[in-house]
Amino acid sequence: MKYFIPTLCAVALSVSCTSGFAQDIPAPTTALIDEAVIADIREFLDAPIVWKSVAARNTKTSGLTEAEIDVLDKQWRAEREVENQPIVASVLTSPLSSYLTRIQAGNLGLYSEMFVMDSVGLNVGQSATTSDYWQGDEAKFQKTFPEGPDAVFVDEAEFNDDTGTWRAQVNLTVVDSKGTPIGAATVEMNLTELQRRKLLGLNS
Repeated sequence: MKYFIPTLCAVALSVSCTSGFAQDIPAPTTALIDEAVIADIREFLDAPIVWKSVAARNTKTSGLTEAEIDVLDKQWRAEREVENQPIVASVLTSPLSSYLTRIQAGNLGLYSEMFVMDSVGLNVGQSATTSDYWQGDEAKFQKTFPEGPDAVFVDEAEFNDDTGTWRAQVNLTVVDSKGTPIGAATVEMNLTELQRRKLLGLNS
């Protein structure tokens, strides 16, 4: 028992130091997400697999009521806690999700998450399971798709304790081959990695 208290103190000190360290890491400015970075995102979003997937989904969801969307969102949240996941699986196994996952992996840590939404804000494809299915009540959707084809909304940077990196979400309107708005996309940037690349003069 004489070793118990010192051990607790050591753990407490370790947690305290870790928390302090996280708070001391300055947030890279979101100004790092410049026109060149946004152009790179637009380039991989401007692909047939993206706008064809969204357009196909819109034919099924554009007429949904708010109550119906709420039911789907609640089912998604419930499925995340169980083995049987029909809605989650249908999105994660889609060709669009495979495409987004390849894009994320191919950029070696620059993007930490990405997902694409339809015209009502429901997920169509994603690189990882999101906490909810419907994004229509959030700024990532409300400040993009309804605002037109060129809309871009960069959210505030947040520190990720698990990876020790700063991240910021870049949100854009998704357009079809004619430039017509059909949905929205969120790409979470690893700001820490983006800053490193820019300091070294590497292409983002």
